Amino acid sequence: MAEEITPELADRVLAAQPFSRLVRARIAVFEPGRAVLEVDVRDELRQQNGFLHGGVLAYAADNALTFAGGTVLGASVLTSGFSIEYLRPATGTLLSARAHVVESTRRRAVCRCDLVMVDDTERTVAAAQGTIVLTDR
Repeated sequence: MAEEITPELADRVLAAQPFSRLVRARIAVFEPGRAVLEVDVRDELRQQNGFLHGGVLAYAADNALTFAGGTVLGASVLTSGFSIEYLRPATGTLLSARAHVVESTRRRAVCRCDLVMVDDTERTVAAAQGTIVLTDR
């Protein structure tokens, strides 16, 4: 049976990722079938026009999708692939990557993620979908 992933283990996994530490990501929600990853926007994460860089959005989608999949598959998971659609420029003070499991089997989960920029309002700036797979580790 796959190792169950608890919120505490999820926090340790995130903290073990050097890039996650670099962007100062945190897990805000971790529950069966759902995970929310947050990143505070700061100047180092912006692109030349002042918007949050698309690479940061893609990173957040990838990790949120994987953590959501891990809630149903266990701790030994990887993203086998994902796609992202950028809907509008990302402006705001907080990025909230809100992922949920759409469907899962014993070895894979299809997940979706809304990337929402938050300040006085909330705006969905991108949407992603991916497949998370259980590894043989």
